[in-house]
Amino acid sequence: MILNLPYTSLRTFEVVARYETFSAAANELGVSQSAVSQHVKQLEEWLGHQLIQRGARRSVPTKQGEILARSIAKGLGQISDTCEEIRDKNRADNSIIISCLPGFAFLWLFPRLLRFDLAHPDLSISITTDIGISDFSATDADIGIRYGVGNNPGCHVKFLMGEALLPVCAPAYLETGPSLTCIADLAHHTLLRDELMNSAGTPPSWEYWALENGTELPTIMRQRRFGQSNMVIQAAIDGIGVALGREPLVIDALHNGKLVQPFAETARSQYKYWLVCSTKMRNSANVQLFFDWIESEALAQRPIPELQQKY
Repeated sequence: MILNLPYTSLRTFEVVARYETFSAAANELGVSQSAVSQHVKQLEEWLGHQLIQRGARRSVPTKQGEILARSIAKGLGQISDTCEEIRDKNRADNSIIISCLPGFAFLWLFPRLLRFDLAHPDLSISITTDIGISDFSATDADIGIRYGVGNNPGCHVKFLMGEALLPVCAPAYLETGPSLTCIADLAHHTLLRDELMNSAGTPPSWEYWALENGTELPTIMRQRRFGQSNMVIQAAIDGIGVALGREPLVIDALHNGKLVQPFAETARSQYKYWLVCSTKMRNSANVQLFFDWIESEALAQRPIPELQQKY
């Protein structure tokens, strides 16, 4: 007999156990942190055992919690594989589903997709966005474009491109605000920050950029934080402050004049962009076609414009 299991609570608990934080679990599941906590509490009450040892920074599973989390992950994995097989049998051969971060989709991929559509009118591309903190799932997409250090266990992973990091702002912003000709001048400006959820490696933060340039950030008067990189770049274009531009996300705006580089210091990000698919799909004709196209687009990306003048 199969028990009438609390599937939502089980799924929620597995995510908490995997990330060891309620906030990261809430981000993956798209619900509030309080909702995650309530589901875990309800599961603990239903089982009569504590499953999570709650802490200020980490919430680790107890011994019983570890056993249950492994069982859930294994069971959900088998269900996922079965769903993928059913989906593959019924999916049209002329469709490709791409999963990527919203910022990359809006700022880099969308402006280039028309060229793919014109070259391959028989194929239909669909884009689904996620925040990139969970493992790539072949039940959600055929191809993932992931940002980070390339750790996607159990998948076929292929390097797409790296990135330079450079301060950017709107041209008009330089005309009305204080001087901005060197790193020290940032003390008098609003810094726009991207709240990256990927925790592996060293994220491309303002502090990382300064360290790579052999200096420290000055004491900053004002900062604004955004949950998505496209919001950061739009805020810079709108003249709200200075953003740390990630090359693929700002290259078009630098070339069309919506953004400028106020001074020359740049750094190479430890994070890169990766193409990901299931090992079963790596030899798919459609997947290879898209891989070839997007790799050619990455190679054709224009370089960062030369710094024309000091502002």
